[in-house]
Amino acid sequence: QVHLVESGGGKVQPGGSLRLSCAASGRLFNTYHMGWYRQVPGEQRELVARITSDGTTNYADSVKGRFAISRDNAKNTVYLQMNSLKPEDTAVYYCNAVSTYAYWGQGTQVTVSS
Repeated sequence: QVHLVESGGGKVQPGGSLRLSCAASGRLFNTYHMGWYRQVPGEQRELVARITSDGTTNYADSVKGRFAISRDNAKNTVYLQMNSLKPEDTAVYYCNAVSTYAYWGQGTQVTVSS
């Protein structure tokens, strides 16, 4: 069982920045593929960014050049740096870990509004 706890969400004005963190339990964090997803009420959860166990990253087209995912294996933590935020980035952001199974955090709200 892997427990994921997200933090760092909040309200920010358009053009602002936020950094999300996701702390994971377990001793095998360096073997997990980690990702950030987001979901708006009434819509499907969508991939935002993903980082594999060897550090390969990929991003949704809508966030390329604005968001950056990174991981610190010594701290069992994955980050999502979000810059140049837009109102359409407003969503609940979920951390995901994939090993033998897939695990999800409880989500953190990000609101981009003036």
